[in-house]
Amino acid sequence: MAVEELRKSEMMVHLLDALDAEKDIGHYGRLVFAMVARHFIDEEELIGYLQKDKDFTEKEARALYEQVQGHDYNPPRRERVLEYQQQQDFMICPNSDDPDACNVYKDLQFPESVYEHIASYREQKAEAHD
Repeated sequence: MAVEELRKSEMMVHLLDALDAEKDIGHYGRLVFAMVARHFIDEEELIGYLQKDKDFTEKEARALYEQVQGHDYNPPRRERVLEYQQQQDFMICPNSDDPDACNVYKDLQFPESVYEHIASYREQKAEAHD
């Protein structure tokens, strides 16, 4: 059921399908996948998907999951996804010419804590600027 929620995002469909085909989605593809998917699927399912990447071991998948979870990374904004994409061969955002593409905040409904974390960060940033 939760994977079906992820499939509401064209980018996540692209990543899920690439992983199902055992393609190497690159470091940033795996990072983006983990940053988004952790809010929809459990740890073991997420690690299982990451291991489908032909060049990624279970140990590496667990380490990435722990990193993303431990730092409580928010899902990346579209602009960050496009920056990541420039640093690897695999296209994370399959339709980057579309200004609405790869905006997971438009396509998916995250837990309220994600939005609260973003708002808190923006407030701190504004205070630091003043």
